[in-house]
Amino acid sequence: MITINNIEVSAGDVEIIKWVSLEFEPGKNYCLLGKNGSGKSTLSSVLMWHPKYEVTSGEITIDGEDLIDMEPNERSQAWVFLSFQNIPEIKWVKLSEYLRTIFNISAKNDNEEFTELSPFMFKRFIKPHLQELQIEEAFLERDLNVGFSGGEKRKIEILQMKLIGPKYIILDEIDSGLDLDAFKTVATMLQSLSSDKNSIIIITHYFTILDYIDVDKVFVMKAGKVVKEGGKELVEEIKENGFGDM
Repeated sequence: MITINNIEVSAGDVEIIKWVSLEFEPGKNYCLLGKNGSGKSTLSSVLMWHPKYEVTSGEITIDGEDLIDMEPNERSQAWVFLSFQNIPEIKWVKLSEYLRTIFNISAKNDNEEFTELSPFMFKRFIKPHLQELQIEEAFLERDLNVGFSGGEKRKIEILQMKLIGPKYIILDEIDSGLDLDAFKTVATMLQSLSSDKNSIIIITHYFTILDYIDVDKVFVMKAGKVVKEGGKELVEEIKENGFGDM
């Protein structure tokens, strides 16, 4: 479980998040709603670590361990995965080597006796995943995300999730940059990832993704605070009436 207890977060001299307390439990899915600038994406950056933000008070724990003192790679190895709003393109890093590296590291982290897969064995291993996600095998020889469409980049992110099996999946504006058909494809694929062993945390100010992934609890943020919480009925209320005075 990720437990956030009364945290305050600043960027320089500007306080962005104020006295937020939340819990994310495996086996349950969550949604953070709010207008632009409400603090949703800042919270996701804090969970995965971003040098721009500093937790000035409060605590965050993951499965009983202090998350704030963990480096980004340690958070990843604690099974936290954050999707990008805008997925970067990285030249000179071949997709196949990137995927093989993160798979070997996560598998070794899960089982110290795991024998790392060679490039040849990894390509055999990953082929069924490529077919399932409708990703061309030729993409493996390309630089990471370079020249990929928005939908292709999202499929690569989902492929990463399948390879490392994160316990806490944070989807920050996952619908960003997708046309309707690509969004439907990606949302359906994400739905298949949901299980009783993980928690999907959806951050959005739209609602369409919630037609594909059921959520157990909804939090509404405004001006860096959680101003309301409830079940999925809260989504229907906001759809009908907007955020109003929340």
